[in-house]
Amino acid sequence: MFDLTNPIFTDAEKAREHLESVNWPEGPYCPHCGETENVHRLQGKSTRAGLIQCNSCLKNFTVTVGTVFERSKVPLNKWMLATYLLSASKKGISSHQIHRMLGVTYKTAWFMCHRIREAMTDEAGPLGGPGKFVEADETFVGGKAKNRAHRSPAPKKAVIALVERDGRARSFHVANVNANNVRSLLFTNVDRASNLMTDQGAAFKRGGLDFAMHYTVNHSAKQFVSLSREKHSNTAENFFSIFKRGVIGTYHHMSEAHLGRYCREFDFRYNTRLLTDGERADAALAGIVGKRLTYRRTDRLAA
Repeated sequence: MFDLTNPIFTDAEKAREHLESVNWPEGPYCPHCGETENVHRLQGKSTRAGLIQCNSCLKNFTVTVGTVFERSKVPLNKWMLATYLLSASKKGISSHQIHRMLGVTYKTAWFMCHRIREAMTDEAGPLGGPGKFVEADETFVGGKAKNRAHRSPAPKKAVIALVERDGRARSFHVANVNANNVRSLLFTNVDRASNLMTDQGAAFKRGGLDFAMHYTVNHSAKQFVSLSREKHSNTAENFFSIFKRGVIGTYHHMSEAHLGRYCREFDFRYNTRLLTDGERADAALAGIVGKRLTYRRTDRLAA
């Protein structure tokens, strides 16, 4: 069980050892050529801690090479703490809070959080399968006009969630909720042998034709569940309830350029809801491999 007195949150060397145990459970391997046997740790007073040499390609590496932590000047213990806080906070944690707690600048905290969200990306197979139900629903994220006294609010941004009952969730920001966009998301992320459950939104009708069954509920007529209690989209609605509490209570505003990454954060916590906070943080650390996110990329997206 993790707690905030764990040495990995205060000692950079302990943090590195923990990261190695998560990402190298069977020992170090070279991220440059994949060598697992012919590698050795470099020793000496002038040698960086954790530096390893590959005798096959003659390149040096550490556990952060080829990950979202690569080339970061932030100590690894602060990375461990930021990952733990973001993983354990059910409705998220703001970059300003990370900035105050870790003693880094707000700009650094913001970038750290986006790197960790990048590591939380779900790369497993499609949702659902034969005999399984997948619910699809949409919501809109943005301010209310009544809360803007002097100017109109920014246009609301659409988010579509695909939620497998008793399983995983995936949510996406889409520019427009139309039949083509929804159909593309469904075909890319849901097994077509699944039973699709939606409301009567026109955008879902075309895509629903290609699934084993397509059930709908009429929310406009106050119908939220069938008599059999099987036909409903309440699981997706529950996912959105947590997502919106994060928007309203923690983040307040999500830039359209980065909304997709916030969606991954909430997907990740939902998909690991049966794990402890420590196990969830380790799952996020296991996802850092093979991903890179530079500040230039995030800054260009925001422009």
